[in-house]
Amino acid sequence: MNRALRVLVALASVAMLASVPMAAAAQDESKDFTFYVVTHGAASDPYWVIVNDAAVQAGADLGVKVNVSFAQNDIAAQKESFNAAIAAGADGIAVSSPETGAFVEETQAALDAGIPVVYLDTDDVTSGRLAYVGANLFTLGTTWASFLVDNGFVQEGDFVWMPVEVPGAAYQVLATEGISSIFDPLGITYEVFDAGYDPAQSLSNMTDYLTSHKDDVSAIIGLGDLVMTNIKPAFDAAGIEKGSIPVTGWGSTNETANEVKEGYVNAAVWAYPDAAGYDSVVLLYKAATGLTIGYDIPTQTLYDASTADKYIALTQ
Repeated sequence: MNRALRVLVALASVAMLASVPMAAAAQDESKDFTFYVVTHGAASDPYWVIVNDAAVQAGADLGVKVNVSFAQNDIAAQKESFNAAIAAGADGIAVSSPETGAFVEETQAALDAGIPVVYLDTDDVTSGRLAYVGANLFTLGTTWASFLVDNGFVQEGDFVWMPVEVPGAAYQVLATEGISSIFDPLGITYEVFDAGYDPAQSLSNMTDYLTSHKDDVSAIIGLGDLVMTNIKPAFDAAGIEKGSIPVTGWGSTNETANEVKEGYVNAAVWAYPDAAGYDSVVLLYKAATGLTIGYDIPTQTLYDASTADKYIALTQ
């Protein structure tokens, strides 16, 4: 080995040895981090169960504490949780946006206090957040509408029924804007239906509607994961044969993935709720340890019966 090479090897060895205690110290320090995931969802919602489990898993993998809260679409309660996280000196906050503009003030207050803020599931670009993990909801709407049009399921004069858990919520409004951009020029009509957020009541409301109006519905777009889990039981209760009414919409739960496999739902969007929970915590960890963030992570893909098994496995 020549002299120059021996010097390089020696320097590299010193650098590696010197970095060990620094890395260990950084790892030890990271264990004191506490991140808050402040959602508008409900702990009983199948989608948010996956988000919660993934966020908790990220905390375990990174050796940090993660507190997840559910506001059940109560904006005042969600704001209270967000402000409590600021007051507690959070090392980072991940929040879902129930309405555009709802958390602009809180987001700015956190950033001013040196607390990184990441949005998950539903975005609000007006908030000044540092990053977003989740589906592009306008694009999601165009994806569903285009799927029905391109496959000949709907045409001019047809009616599309669109049940949702919370009318007026950001995920409904933004997705409907995307749907409108496809349907309106084609003369396809549609209705956003308030199914309700309580699981039992939601199923009852959808069953009653389909029982009375099944002959008028050309297709269905489920604007939320909870209503999509009701497709099979509502069809069965209303006497609707699977496949007789085309259905698309959200599909980030085991129930809907099985509905796709069985033919009750033609195609659904997997929004990677595990990524929403896990990656939002990872981004906060990066920011808390001095790394830069500032990019979005889009999480959506349309799947059908041919690939449903993959998403069924992900929910297990």
